[in-house]
Amino acid sequence: MARKVTVNLYMTLDGYGEFPAYPGSDFIPKDPDAQFKEMWVDRYPEVDTVVMGRRSFEGHLAVHSEKARKPEDPWYLFEYSRWLDRVQKVCLSHTLKETNWQNSRIMSGDLTEIVNRLRAEPGKGIIIEGGPTLSHEAIQRGLADDYRMVVSPVILGRGNHYWGTMANQQTMKLLSVKSLPYGELVLHYEAVR
Repeated sequence: MARKVTVNLYMTLDGYGEFPAYPGSDFIPKDPDAQFKEMWVDRYPEVDTVVMGRRSFEGHLAVHSEKARKPEDPWYLFEYSRWLDRVQKVCLSHTLKETNWQNSRIMSGDLTEIVNRLRAEPGKGIIIEGGPTLSHEAIQRGLADDYRMVVSPVILGRGNHYWGTMANQQTMKLLSVKSLPYGELVLHYEAVR
């Protein structure tokens, strides 16, 4: 059976892939909140590959690798970093030629071919964790089996937009909605094929 592919999206109410400031976004909780659990912690056992664009890959390496952790960071972020160091990481890039992040590889070319190749490899689930450009391409090509979205309670009006021209309609079935204390929504959709 092919591996399940999930696209993670983090957006404003108007669909921008940004992390805006709003009440409640200005602190890191000492324990994982519902958003972090839904997007990451609860999925550790079922996922062993994370696909990122170059900027996302370099950002995760700089902030979320275990080497980048600060002693004052909460315990669950250390756990996340250990998990992220351990899983396979695929950096999609035409310019990056090498990386020293363990369990990483750089791939370039057609996204559909790359995802199909990863699906055919042995392993668990795959998360596509990137910005709007990568996520939109995955959505437009119908590569995901499901989508997990965090929607921030902000209308921003600028930035990089997730939604754009689609070649075909993408229909989704809502699996769950979680409303968080500061107005965020965590949505889980399954692709209808």
